[in-house]
Amino acid sequence: MTEDLIIGIDLGTTHSLVGVVDSGFPIILADENGDRLLPSAISYGEGQHPLIGKNALRNLTLSPDKTLLSIKRLIGRNYSQLTREEIDESDIPLERGENDSILLRVDKDTAVTPIAVSAMILAKLKETAEKALDCTVNRAVITVPAYFNNSQREATKEAATVAGFEVERIINEPTAAALAYGLDKLDESQTVAVYDLGGGTFDLSILQMQGGLFEVLSTAGDTRLGGDDFDRAIVSHLSEKWNLGDLSPSESITLKAAARDAKEQLSDKENVDIRLPFFRGTQSLETALSRTDLEKIISPVLERTHSICRRAFAEASHKGVDSIDHLILVGGSTRTPLVREKLQEWFKLEPNLTQHPDEAIALGAAIQAGILCGRVRNVVLVDVTPLSLGIETFGGLMNVIIPRNSTIPTKAGEMFTNAVANQESMAIRVLQGEREMARDNWLLGEVLVPFQKGPKGSARVGVQFAIDQDGILEVLARDTETGEDHILEIRNSAVDVEDEEVERMVNESIDHAFDDMNQRVWTEAKIKSEELLPAVEVALEQVGEKLSPEEKNEIEAAVEIVKQILASDSQDASLLKKANSDLDDATQTLAALLVEEAFGG
Repeated sequence: MTEDLIIGIDLGTTHSLVGVVDSGFPIILADENGDRLLPSAISYGEGQHPLIGKNALRNLTLSPDKTLLSIKRLIGRNYSQLTREEIDESDIPLERGENDSILLRVDKDTAVTPIAVSAMILAKLKETAEKALDCTVNRAVITVPAYFNNSQREATKEAATVAGFEVERIINEPTAAALAYGLDKLDESQTVAVYDLGGGTFDLSILQMQGGLFEVLSTAGDTRLGGDDFDRAIVSHLSEKWNLGDLSPSESITLKAAARDAKEQLSDKENVDIRLPFFRGTQSLETALSRTDLEKIISPVLERTHSICRRAFAEASHKGVDSIDHLILVGGSTRTPLVREKLQEWFKLEPNLTQHPDEAIALGAAIQAGILCGRVRNVVLVDVTPLSLGIETFGGLMNVIIPRNSTIPTKAGEMFTNAVANQESMAIRVLQGEREMARDNWLLGEVLVPFQKGPKGSARVGVQFAIDQDGILEVLARDTETGEDHILEIRNSAVDVEDEEVERMVNESIDHAFDDMNQRVWTEAKIKSEELLPAVEVALEQVGEKLSPEEKNEIEAAVEIVKQILASDSQDASLLKKANSDLDDATQTLAALLVEEAFGG
């Protein structure tokens, strides 16, 4: 890494990501917990620094009036531009600041601007990049919606400057998405529609592309339209169904969380049950919601995107729906089955689903950053990895580090930690194959990394896989505390595999896909259960006497269900996941009491 390094950032409404081009290939960088998506959330606690990302979301139920979400909807706008609906529906009081700016009132002594909040999220991404790359990062390419006006672009740039970045370029999100999909490499002129439906914003852009040249023919969008509006529609439906009337801030947060969870589950399921125990005093709420119900609820919101699409086509010179060669989807809300169904109906075209909708923009930003700093250039592609390469992680799972069909040379890495207390070493077992469980893949080699024993999660071992153009895999494992490296070299891992063996492994992965995935989900859920149960036991010992008998009984019942499922032979992953979720829900008050205890309450 050099001081010429430039990273790419997607500053999103719901999630934000950071990426970089490494060894000629764009990658999304993960934080110390292995998470690539950073929730775009900030939460202010009593007498402590603001919490960012997942930690902020965990604080949402405790401090709904101090947790800031979807700030991208406000950046670069004036208070006078806000609608009455936006002001009334905001969980955080919005006030007029100096020069008609927007202030978010956290408490009587603290009010922050959208720029300041965005700067904190960007600073967190900067920290993630610097830890992952082990070097200082000061330069960035940042994406914005194509229809952002000059004020919104300048505000985004100002937030990045406050976070310590020199902004090399602000690029449009649809352009970044097209880069991620590789559409810049088209030889013939093609027309591309980018449908970007995120958590809080929507836009449809029509691009003309050929040989790396981009021309935006038209773009139309709405900074106040996205998956959040799906959630609000579900909340309205549930509130009306249960005749709830006016909601308190905490009730509103709880209902929104339940709505979002139901929406996400219905992407895979036909029906879900929504249960809200002790929602209002002793009043508990329960109802079933089907995918058909959901589609009726969100259809009016989705139809708003259709009218925006029509407007974009009307503004694109002589371009109609029939002229579109590629339809690419961006944003987590495009996972909703009804969205994809309607798009096929509207565009008469199968959407391109080859990229992760949450990561496409950040990947494109990373590619643009790589172009600017010379890391993306024309190279001769020597070969590809025929099978995925990874290591065995706790529970006997296969953790892929370099996916199958990655072009070599390539390099990728992740950070791992000790799974149990007082562990003195970590065995890095290098695997090759396509199965979910480590035992079903080929063991290529093993390297042992000793470290100082301590509590669970105290050791940090960085593992990097690097494959050179000759197909030699070098595995480097580093104890970050001592800086000591352990290197294992495996020759011909990348290319010297018989075609028949590759075909057999891939076919086996397809044949066993359902069982393998169930086994993986069961194992991950089991690991969570084995973390939850002792944690709940300790918490009950510390503050259990402060619970009401009903709350204590609910927790004990939830604990017993988890134990029963763990002891059964069925290994029903969905049952165990639900039991874990129910136990999580049942212990919300217990968790709040623990926080109070920690702060001397």
